[in-house]
Amino acid sequence: MQYQVTHTTSYQYSKPVSLCQNLAHLTPRDVPEQHCLRTALSIAPQPAVLSERIDYFGNSSTFFTVQEPHRELVVTASHLIQLSPRPAPDPSASVPWEEVRDLLPADRGPATLEAYQFVFASRYTPAGPDLAAYALASFPTGRPLLEGVLDLTGRIHRDFVYDPRATTVATPLKEVFAKRRGVCQDFAHLQLACLRVLGLAARYVSGYLSTSPPPGQPRLLGADATHAWLSAWCPRLGWVDVDPTHRRFADDDYVVTAIGRDYSDVPPNRGAWKGFAEETIAVSVTVETVQRLPGDWIETERLPNRNLAAAVQVQHQRLYRSINGLSHQRPVKAILRHQKSQQQQACYTRRGLV
Repeated sequence: MQYQVTHTTSYQYSKPVSLCQNLAHLTPRDVPEQHCLRTALSIAPQPAVLSERIDYFGNSSTFFTVQEPHRELVVTASHLIQLSPRPAPDPSASVPWEEVRDLLPADRGPATLEAYQFVFASRYTPAGPDLAAYALASFPTGRPLLEGVLDLTGRIHRDFVYDPRATTVATPLKEVFAKRRGVCQDFAHLQLACLRVLGLAARYVSGYLSTSPPPGQPRLLGADATHAWLSAWCPRLGWVDVDPTHRRFADDDYVVTAIGRDYSDVPPNRGAWKGFAEETIAVSVTVETVQRLPGDWIETERLPNRNLAAAVQVQHQRLYRSINGLSHQRPVKAILRHQKSQQQQACYTRRGLV
């Protein structure tokens, strides 16, 4: 399965801001079932500084700074991704959960040590007796680990209502648990906290989910969204992805962008800006299926940062030539508008995790 993903975030300011600094996690990971064939990042206005690195968790991160007055910042990430089928594991074949709990702090093998760091509470996944009691209902003595994980996934799906108006990124987990309402990142954090409070390893996964419009309705550009789920670690099976929002294993409908302890490790874009202004944020995501890959596919080149605008244009032109005619939707084109202002501002404002 191949997907074309277009993710655009627009930041509008009521007055010109003179500077902004940003750290983005927008490039999909290469994992055994997923290969990012092409990725392009368009930023307007053009950044004065842009650098890429691999972070502690193996995610691709991009730092950039805009050092000219502007009233709008537009960040567009465009990816072409190939996914292989992910066979669902047999939950009954996994080892009892208590054995995994006892193994994690004792085994010093590389795989176990790597998983052990995801046992502990984090900013968005605090431990608590109420969460332990809720989790234990899915993990009676001797139950296979993945059976318990799937049961907990189903209970969260059943007990909690998806309500995008109920929470924000700042809503603490205890409030989500009390209200029994939230969104995908809330449900992922809840299940992470439940597994970790039992001494099990689980990590946060950020990415995209391919969805279908209602029967008889056309697919709308920009109507998709980023998504969040989690991975639970199981000996011999490794990391197994589950989605409490949809009560299912993650399969080849899921595109992985980044992993971490929780959302605070891998927001799509976080940053700070300097100025006296109000900020308005709009996000548009489109995930579309590409039926086949072109035979003359050309890999993206790394071009110097000072030629970023030209690099984005070249990448998008190649992307357009490569997938034009393979999908019923038009691919996104680079947005390269430059807005200038002479007004300088004198304060810094942190941008929320968006």
